[in-house]
Formats: sequence, C-alpha cells, structure tokens
Amino acid sequence: MTAPRWTADPAEALRWTPVTRLDAVDPRSTPGFDGGKGDGRELLGDHRDELSDLQERLFAHGRTGGDRTVLLVLQGMDTAGKGGVVRHVVGMVDPQGVRCRGFGRPTAEERARGYLWRIRRALPEPGLIGVFDRSHYEQVLVVRVDDLEPEATWRAHYDEINEFEAGLAAGGTAIVKVMLTISPDEQLERLTSRLDRPDKHWKFDPADLRARAQWAQYEAAYTEMLDRTSTTAAPWYVVPADRKWYARLAVGQLLLQTLRGMDLTWPPADFDVAEQRRLLTGG
Repeated sequence: MTAPRWTADPAEALRWTPVTRLDAVDPRSTPGFDGGKGDGRELLGDHRDELSDLQERLFAHGRTGGDRTVLLVLQGMDTAGKGGVVRHVVGMVDPQGVRCRGFGRPTAEERARGYLWRIRRALPEPGLIGVFDRSHYEQVLVVRVDDLEPEATWRAHYDEINEFEAGLAAGGTAIVKVMLTISPDEQLERLTSRLDRPDKHWKFDPADLRARAQWAQYEAAYTEMLDRTSTTAAPWYVVPADRKWYARLAVGQLLLQTLRGMDLTWPPADFDVAEQRRLLTGG
C-alpha cells in the first residue's frame, strides 16, 4: 500500500493566481495531499527535526553577521486557525529563534504614524522567523469593509504594500503569506464551541459576529487583496482550513520548503579550531 504523500508541490497547488476564484476553493479540501488526518499529523511530525535544524542554521547565520530572515504572514477570518498554526507548526522549532506578533486595533500613536510604522517595528531581526497573526493587510480588509478610510486611500495601499514587501525580499527576507480560508458552517461550529466551553470564553469576541455578518464583503476584500498583492517576491498561498490538521500540515510544508530554498549552511568558525582544541585539552 502506497504511503500517503504530497501528490503535488504545495507551493504550486496552493499559490494564488489572478484566475483563481476564492469561492471556488473548497475549505474542506486537501489540495495536493492524498492522506487523512492521522497521516497528516504524522507527516508534520516527521518534519520536526529538519525544521528545527534549518531554523538553527538561520539563527546561527544571523548571529554571525548574516541578514537573512523569514516572515510568515497569517490572515483569515476569525477562528480560521492562525493561533493553531503558530502553536503546532512554528512551535516545533526553538522559541528563541521566533518572534510572534499579533496586530489588533491600532493605538492613537500608531494611527498618527501611518499603518506601516508598527509593522516595520515588528519585523524579525536577522536570523529569526517572524510570525504576523494579522498584519498590514488589515489596511485593505477591515479598513475597507468597515469604511474607515476613503476608497481612494485604501486602494493606494496595494501598491504601497507591494513596494514595502519587495524591499524586504531584496534585503534578505523570505516572505510566506498564507490566507487560511474556512466555510461559514465551520466558523459557526467553532464560535459555538467557544460559547459552550467556559475555558474558551476568553477567546470569544462579540465583534466576531459583526464580521460574520459581513462575510460577503470580506470575501470580496480578500479576493482583491490576493489579486493585487500576490507577487513574485511575495506570493499568496490560499490554504483550506476547515480541516485543522491539513492547514497545519500545509503551512508547515510551505515553511519547510522556504527554509530549504534559502540554502542555509553552518557559518564557518572565525577562529583557529585546531588551536582552540589544543588550548582546551592542554595538548
């Protein structure tokens, strides 16, 4: 019996293209993977050692003067599973090499300084993997749907964001942008679960119900965001997320492939190894 595996390159199967229709993506599908829940969890676990090794190489690179970083951007409707991806995927590597940042409603100071100001301050330092739970893309999502800026203003952000990300990529940052897409029925189940369990009440936000009522508006905003900002330097990947195990497996694979593609090597010693060994052993 053939072992469950990726039957297509996830980076190709999940990459957004302008001809893609968001409403044609089945949130319960598992593009490119022919296994089930147990298989997906096992395969993700099998990648733990390689992910950890590559992350340590990246960290060592940064500690010896390198400029490479990874930025994982997670977007999606409420309950799409962004936190689960952080815990189950990013959590497999050494936490000292990771910086996670969530972006909520901007403060008065942040609004006064422009939307990219707080983003720039949260970018990962050399050698680190940065994770954004929501990001600068709120400026063309929430801002658009809630009519917080004139249309001409928020539309100008598309080009600003593309220029910003092109600069990051040119400076050594590998950008992985993931939109987790779930169905209204799955979101209803997850929100209901939060209300049913006292230990999950803290995760429930009444504002989520407002966003849920604006589902069609958000779908339109996400579609245009994907069309306008999926670039060669920073492509978008749309990951079906009704099945949590698949979303975590897919993001883990995208992160792994990104790290592999950086051709990370261990930095050479900047000292005479033989001499230090002699001094250590007294030989």
